[in-house]
Amino acid sequence: IAAFSFVLLMIFNGRYGYFRDEFDYIICGNHPAWGYVDQPPLVPILIRIFRAVFGDSLRSIRLLPVLSTSALILLTGVITRELGGRRFAVVLSALTILIAPIYLSGGSLLTANCCLEVLLWMGCLYFAILAAKRDEPRYWLWFGVVAGLGLQEKYSIAVLGFAIVIGLLLTPQRRFLLNKWMWLGGVAAFLIFLPNLLWNVANHWPFVQLMHNIKADGRDVVLSPWQYFSQQILLIHPLSALIWITGVIAFLAAPRFKPYRFLGFAYLMSFAVFVVLKGKNYYLAPIYPVYLAAGCIVIDDAIDRIRQRWMKPVIAALLLAGGAVLAPLVVPILPMEQFVSYMQSLPLKVPRSEHSHMRAVLPQHYADQFGWDEIVDEVGVAWNKIPNNERKDCGIFAQDYGQAGAIDFLGPKFGLPQSLSGHQTWWLWGPRGYSGNCLIVLDDNRERLEELFERVDFVGTSRDNPYALEKEIPVFICRGAKFGTLAQLWPKLKKWR
Repeated sequence: IAAFSFVLLMIFNGRYGYFRDEFDYIICGNHPAWGYVDQPPLVPILIRIFRAVFGDSLRSIRLLPVLSTSALILLTGVITRELGGRRFAVVLSALTILIAPIYLSGGSLLTANCCLEVLLWMGCLYFAILAAKRDEPRYWLWFGVVAGLGLQEKYSIAVLGFAIVIGLLLTPQRRFLLNKWMWLGGVAAFLIFLPNLLWNVANHWPFVQLMHNIKADGRDVVLSPWQYFSQQILLIHPLSALIWITGVIAFLAAPRFKPYRFLGFAYLMSFAVFVVLKGKNYYLAPIYPVYLAAGCIVIDDAIDRIRQRWMKPVIAALLLAGGAVLAPLVVPILPMEQFVSYMQSLPLKVPRSEHSHMRAVLPQHYADQFGWDEIVDEVGVAWNKIPNNERKDCGIFAQDYGQAGAIDFLGPKFGLPQSLSGHQTWWLWGPRGYSGNCLIVLDDNRERLEELFERVDFVGTSRDNPYALEKEIPVFICRGAKFGTLAQLWPKLKKWR
């Protein structure tokens, strides 16, 4: 099943284009640091290594999430076995990972939410299960090591650690909290995370500022508890809902899972935290494989008890068929024209996590794979209008990391220099020595630019791409700074949201 997942994703994940966030990780990887405004350093570092070995093609960029997805399927099977599952339960749990839309999406794109995140969460829970099953506290040290790596990948794994502690407090396994190995695990997690923590301190907590600004701007769609729960059902797959819900209940109530009862409380606590913090619907997605595993064990045992073994292949076939129906939503299987018709024919509406995504024809994870070549082409037109003797001091200013990353990654074929931007980590990289007397500016308006420059020339707009979220972007050439130097203006250009 893991091999099938690898082949499936490698066949189809190069069909559309580079995703907005992929530019962010790629370019951040070109600037090694212990942290970035919107993320810890692990994914940028890994993608730099993968690019050095495999190149810059879409399939090379996305090999990391593909491998992580296959590893997740294997680890889920191992967890199912450790929880007492027999062969069908192991196979069924692997199938639920294979068909889950959120994990298919995580295996198709390089993002902080790719299946590497899920793999790290499950690595933590694997060692927690071993500690409880074998009554061996030493495994909590390894829990801490994996959690530390997880904090270097995405900060939200801290919610899992908090939920596990609460779960332990509410069950007899609270005795682990007094054991030295639990504390050593905490120390290990802290030491692994420490370089990024120090980076955040040195840079005045960029991620905290970013999250505050996002909440203040109302960028994200806020979900009620019921909406959040219902979207979990869609993310993991409607046909799998009964399985993971059974798993949660089993951890809370089934006698056979009594040693792992803390995992049931951990789910309830994690769900509550993300709802209270108004997190996006997919923030909770990394926690589900362990509950799918438990649910598969309960279902397998129930079928054996009623001696209806014919139900096993039927259930597996139904899951595969249901997975195939929803797969084009998250894996670029269909040509785009066919996908639009397919999406419109579905009886469900694809959730949008940000208000700005509402205007897009496609779901954001597809819309943000289009339009970048058109933007870079138009910037190339502007660059060709700059005389050679002016190019050394003529920068390219983009409004967000998508535009800036596209210029940095796709622009070298036009001879474009690295971009400037006030968005996210690009702001930390500063004005790169440009005076500001000559700038190519994207996605702004003439009136505002004329307040800042003596001369503003409109070059054109990027070609329309009907599928893109960012399209028909205006490009200007601006000369004669009225604001002094770009270094003096730079603090006002900061845009962390």
